[in-house]
Amino acid sequence: MARSALLNVMVQAALKAGRKLARDFGELENLQVSRKGPGDFVTNADLQAEKTLTDELRKARPNFGFLREESGAEEGLDTSHRWIIDPLDGTTNFLHGIPIFSISIALEHEGRIIAGVIYNPATDDLFTAERGRGAFHNDRRMRVAARDDIHDCVIGTGVPHLGRGKHKPYLAHLENVMAEVSGIRRLGSAALDMAYVASGRFDGFWEESINAWDIAAGVLMVREAGGFVTDMEGGDKMLEIGSVIAGNELIRMRLEKILKK
Repeated sequence: MARSALLNVMVQAALKAGRKLARDFGELENLQVSRKGPGDFVTNADLQAEKTLTDELRKARPNFGFLREESGAEEGLDTSHRWIIDPLDGTTNFLHGIPIFSISIALEHEGRIIAGVIYNPATDDLFTAERGRGAFHNDRRMRVAARDDIHDCVIGTGVPHLGRGKHKPYLAHLENVMAEVSGIRRLGSAALDMAYVASGRFDGFWEESINAWDIAAGVLMVREAGGFVTDMEGGDKMLEIGSVIAGNELIRMRLEKILKK
């Protein structure tokens, strides 16, 4: 596949930060860990990955703004462009030695995501997408799964944990979806969940109380792979209101109906 200059910058930044995360992942007992909030941790590795991403992206496009998980928002001189970054999506997995975590980078132009990268350093899985140019997994084009019967589907989800999300409504949603599908999976990295929908590994995905940096790259990825992404109300405010449903057209619609019960 031929990548644009901007996507190449994003890929190289993700790979560079990923090498450091992979080294830290092999030295978990030496990590410096501090508690950031209930059930939410930030590690030295997390902060270093964000710094690497920021430095590399700023070097290539010094005027672009940022929205980052750890450092927050930073407006650039070019107010039409913004990097949306999660340096380590799946921190709890990372800290427990579970190789399901990712770096997520999205580029937003005038409110629309135009490029995205999701990279798992533990497995060397690289997912990329550019608006109008398709989505790829390790340079092979991705397509969402074509299943049209939700009873045959495996659906990903994010489970609210200590201090986050509304547990009782989620359990009602989970019960309703469980009654309709072949299987449910919870990876612990929403960025990878979205990449898995784009690649056809998952037939669909839903989550509420989620941050923009967790799903920005994945929203574009699913759409460029032929899928559909909305918020829980069927609208296009996933990043603003923090909810998402993804899948092919029929499965996304079916999931939305089940979740509205």
